[in-house]
Amino acid sequence: MTQPTRIINRRDFLKAGVTAGVTLSGWTAAGLEPAAAKVPLGKAEHCIMIWLGGGACHIDTWDPKRQGDARAKKAGSYYPSIETAIPGTRVCEHLPRCAKILDRFNIIRTVHHEVIDEHAAATNRMHTGRPTSGTITYPSIGSVVAHERGARDPRVPAYVLIGYPNVTRGPGFLGARYGYIYLTDTEAGPSGFSRPAGVVGDRVARRQRLLAAVRSQYLNKNRKSDSIRQYNDAIAEALRLSGPEFGRVFRLQEEPAALRQDYGGEFGQRCLLARRLLQAGVRFTEVSHNLNFVNGTGWDTHNDGQLNQHLLIKELDIALSALVRDLERLKMLDKTLVVVATEFGRPAAFDGGGGRGHHSKSFSVVLAGGGLRNGRTIGETDELGMKIASRPVSVADLHATIYSSLGIHPDKELHDGDRPVPITDMGRPIHELFAA
Repeated sequence: MTQPTRIINRRDFLKAGVTAGVTLSGWTAAGLEPAAAKVPLGKAEHCIMIWLGGGACHIDTWDPKRQGDARAKKAGSYYPSIETAIPGTRVCEHLPRCAKILDRFNIIRTVHHEVIDEHAAATNRMHTGRPTSGTITYPSIGSVVAHERGARDPRVPAYVLIGYPNVTRGPGFLGARYGYIYLTDTEAGPSGFSRPAGVVGDRVARRQRLLAAVRSQYLNKNRKSDSIRQYNDAIAEALRLSGPEFGRVFRLQEEPAALRQDYGGEFGQRCLLARRLLQAGVRFTEVSHNLNFVNGTGWDTHNDGQLNQHLLIKELDIALSALVRDLERLKMLDKTLVVVATEFGRPAAFDGGGGRGHHSKSFSVVLAGGGLRNGRTIGETDELGMKIASRPVSVADLHATIYSSLGIHPDKELHDGDRPVPITDMGRPIHELFAA
């Protein structure tokens, strides 16, 4: 939660300046203690973000309220709720597997921002932690993690997107070097990294020497071109990943058949692949849920999309619970932060077609593992989930929490040229989730 700002009057400022020479200790005396002294840093090594694109309804998943009736236009949750492993916390009836192990999770029920009608802008806000700007393109959370932590193994990328490419997931001013490798087919892996048959050994080496000479000559002629430098970085990254080691990660058939079945269908296989990617050394993997809509609309449940929303929720329940249990079995859960996020929630009232509109004033994000103090429910919304009743969590606070869990200081400054840009927009980690 963002800390309240203390207003300093002229007398306080001058007093601090005289007694401390306006040094760091002077600012502390004036009530502006540096945020760095208060930020907890965790020890997680990886992050898997599961993205529910379209706007998942919080009161139909992680923050259930009284049951409504779409036909009667009675506002409320669409499904009954069930008890969980966290006493006093209930979730939708279609999340029974997650409910049983919810003590490995934290539900943050009071995430909020002001973007309502525009999916792209809201998605950008949740990925970059900032509103869209006309003067600067901010990096996504995945790119910041790639920049700060890098890949754990040089034979794999730092950042992988299992989903369709989009600028909101991009590196922004950090440059192409910190962008993502993406794929949509879990069986084939990323396109363009496999060498043609017969191109091996000395033939590969000769080609790379020739390409290196051409790249070096062109760079020398265009020393001031940032776009050419970034393109060269992208070539270097592609060459680094074109070896057989990265390709082996995508051999899901190496996993036991029973485990693959436990993860469920295609979305579950993406989650299993995410686990294999982090085992190989990838730092940040985003898994998009429902690339090909199983309910006709995805999580954007206007009108008839509401009728089959339960298919999405059940699919999420199967894959997410399997991922958490699998990570725990492999003793990787404490080192892996799992994030389940979306661009906004949905209002309690039903629209004319029986679905729901958009709602960004209060919605839920879920964290699991990551060495956090799990089994907590952060924040409370009102009787219909429309307003925050206690403990608001801004998007910047959410980002600060994720970065802090990965050992990245949320106040550290990056640079867009000569312009310093803090990693978060004054976000503060959720202190309840970190050990005292």
